[in-house]
Amino acid sequence: MRFGRYFEEFDVGAVCEDRPGTTVTEYDEHLFRVLTMNHHGDTIYGESEVPAKTPSKSEDDRGAGYVGSRGYKQGGTIVCTFRRKVMVPKVSYGENRGGEQPGRPVPHE
Repeated sequence: MRFGRYFEEFDVGAVCEDRPGTTVTEYDEHLFRVLTMNHHGDTIYGESEVPAKTPSKSEDDRGAGYVGSRGYKQGGTIVCTFRRKVMVPKVSYGENRGGEQPGRPVPHE
């Protein structure tokens, strides 16, 4: 079982739904309200999009994937957005190391 994606599998423009959604309970809302003085009670969903990717200039076995994520509630109203840049191994990285990356979980029953 693979964990994550290789650089070649990052398709620019691809959108991945981050499921399942999370329903904010009364307890969650209470803690959040106490900390921030805001009020919630919604189901929050997330999705991530790959706006760009760039091969590494110094290492030929990896690249940088740019990921933009947004969270929205059940009616579609966006409640948060953020972008990040992640280092992603290429297929050659996995092949040179026996097909799996270090730190990937070993499936068991």
